[in-house]
Amino acid sequence: MTVRMLHLLGSPVLRQQATPVRAVDDDVRRLVDDLFETMRAAKGVGLAANQIGVAKRVAVVDVGEEDPPPLVLINPLIVERSPDHETAEEGCLSIPDTFGDVERPSRVVVDALDRDGKPFRAEAVGYKARAIQHEIDHLDGILFLDHLSAVKRALLLSKWKKSRKGEKGYLKEVTPEPAGEL
Repeated sequence: MTVRMLHLLGSPVLRQQATPVRAVDDDVRRLVDDLFETMRAAKGVGLAANQIGVAKRVAVVDVGEEDPPPLVLINPLIVERSPDHETAEEGCLSIPDTFGDVERPSRVVVDALDRDGKPFRAEAVGYKARAIQHEIDHLDGILFLDHLSAVKRALLLSKWKKSRKGEKGYLKEVTPEPAGEL
């Protein structure tokens, strides 16, 4: 497993429509492992492959709940959304220290392939449903900023640009914290 570099807002791959995975092989499983490793090192709850520069329809979600357990989402498709919505603050590892209130369905049902290429269906509510929708948005080239009003989006983009003043490129190294003493 490898902790990969994160692509930040402005990197073209974040706006790319990810291509479906044709076959789940060792390369895809390695990608899944790297996604989990990178997500955990960055202290995230989800990560899509294009956030590490790979435009494939692969994402992982782990909000710390066991039902369902951490999810591997290969070629995910939301097949059901609840009519009721919730608004909550979202952030993104690709847009550090930037947050906005996003309205999303409070429950989703998703079909996907797991790490072994087996199809499964999962239902999620609340925070996990939000994380799944956020990561699938990434696979479609959509960022949480796209769900905000034009005024709020412009405000956050201005703040983001100021925070990046003098920085070049759109890659961020993720440094895992050293393990504690035993």
